[in-house]
Amino acid sequence: MATAYEKFNLHTTPEKFYIEACDDGSNDVLSIDRVSTEMILTVRKDIPPHAVTRPICGIMGTIRLVAGTYLIVVTKKKKVGDLLGHAVWKAMDFDVISYKKTVLHLTDNQMQDNKAFLSMINSVLLTDGFYFATDYDLTHTLQRLANTSPEFQEMSLLERADQRFVWNGHLLREFMPQPETMLSLTMCCPVIIMKSCCINGKIFDWNIISRRSCFRAGVRYYVRGIDSEGHAANFVETEQIVQCSGGKASFVQTRGSIPFYWSQRPNLKYKPKPQISKTIDHLDGFQRHFDSQIIIYGKQVILNLIDQKGSEKQLEQAFDKMVSSLGNGMVKYIAFDFHKECSRMRWHRLQILVDMVTEMQDEYGYFLVDVDGNVLVQQEGMFRSNCMDCLDRTNVIQSLLARRSLQSQLERLGVLHMGQRIEDQSDFEKIYKNAWADNANACAKQYAGTGALKTDFTRTGKRTQWGLVMDGWNSMIRYYKNNFSDGFRQDSIDLFLGNYSIDEADMTTPLHETKDWKFLTLPIIMVVAFSMCIICLLMAGDTWTETLAYVLFWGTASFVTAGVILFNGREFVDAPKLVQKEKMD
Repeated sequence: MATAYEKFNLHTTPEKFYIEACDDGSNDVLSIDRVSTEMILTVRKDIPPHAVTRPICGIMGTIRLVAGTYLIVVTKKKKVGDLLGHAVWKAMDFDVISYKKTVLHLTDNQMQDNKAFLSMINSVLLTDGFYFATDYDLTHTLQRLANTSPEFQEMSLLERADQRFVWNGHLLREFMPQPETMLSLTMCCPVIIMKSCCINGKIFDWNIISRRSCFRAGVRYYVRGIDSEGHAANFVETEQIVQCSGGKASFVQTRGSIPFYWSQRPNLKYKPKPQISKTIDHLDGFQRHFDSQIIIYGKQVILNLIDQKGSEKQLEQAFDKMVSSLGNGMVKYIAFDFHKECSRMRWHRLQILVDMVTEMQDEYGYFLVDVDGNVLVQQEGMFRSNCMDCLDRTNVIQSLLARRSLQSQLERLGVLHMGQRIEDQSDFEKIYKNAWADNANACAKQYAGTGALKTDFTRTGKRTQWGLVMDGWNSMIRYYKNNFSDGFRQDSIDLFLGNYSIDEADMTTPLHETKDWKFLTLPIIMVVAFSMCIICLLMAGDTWTETLAYVLFWGTASFVTAGVILFNGREFVDAPKLVQKEKMD
């Protein structure tokens, strides 16, 4: 593999940036011209003595905004653990540095736009979940890495990475022609959990890695279904890894939005009704999605956990019909109405689904390597789970399937004795449940804006009244964010990933959107009417009939205005401005 470095200095002059590798024995320096943006490899003696020097942890990439190109560097990192002997780091802080020395060439509007775009970039960088390793490929599973060629192993991390999970891929586009430029390859993983555990006196490392795809990425209500390439929204590959005495085991699952064309745009209602497109050929994108999944993972078992009644029913029926139309024996479909089966706190009924897939899970197996590096078992198929958001219900089911796989793996690795159950190992069981709950929270924060629901069951194995209260609180926060701040979050992701590009020659940006008169007028009328209604109640008139008349008048005005606002709900939510999303009939 190409040389990788861990320590850097950034030397800045008015003309150039110099990124110096500071590891022992290194002499490499990457020179970046701040005017032409040209990059060349040079040596330490070429750094001017008058350059301003500061330590950094690596290069995130570059991005073009209204004021020109910006360099993004990692300024602080934290070690989260060792994976198979390789250090894994979490990027904790960043700096966004302009190539241009001044912004005086911009108009007032351009300066405001540039400030807004910088705010978007920083909001993504501050998302909790950028991880990297300088000498290990975090984007691939153990099984994929074991089945690669010697030529693949010699590639740099940037060249060989699975581009689905490289969140700074767009930022690194200028570096692609020369991947040997000692970049710290960073990618967005909602969570990496590393634990050193002990059962029966045997110490083993247990890890969870959830890799969130940057294809069709975004926030909960603005990114649903699939795109024309078959990429599903909120697609996450979760790998559970165990290492003990040189032996290694891995079990991989995926989650992703229901893979056809549907939407669920926020409109101020608590739960917007999902809409299935009536004008697009669903089967083409559906087939693209599963063709790629089969190539990467093998056989597919779909675990659809959405409701089979109400507004979700149409999605379940369409999903079932499309799998039948696909006619692919490699894809199996199982619908399990999670809410119906587990209603009234009957969470033990989840075992029904686990029992339904037991035979298939045994058939598909998991990946296992012995101490000599010999592959003993390969995972032959994949469980693809989904609910509406692919967050709460999905994570509960994935944790149950992962436990069942782990039971077999620990037995094969000699950690568990014959007849012992993971559930009976109280110390490890607590670690296991909390780790999967943390995994749920991290995935949910990136997609929905809050921690996951139902984590009390994941942590304790039972549903609690306090858990219901916390779910209600998180649901309220989700409602606010989904309606009043997710447009900005979606724009931030689209800008960061390159779905929207800024042209310096274009004097205008989509940020300046003129609001309809209803946006300001109706809320003011509603607040005034409601306030007058309260005042009339507190300051009674001469007669009760007079008071009642005033209360009815202002109460009716406030309710009618609220009804009009709800009817035009889409005009009052915070919608994305940078990328025109596909319209659903």
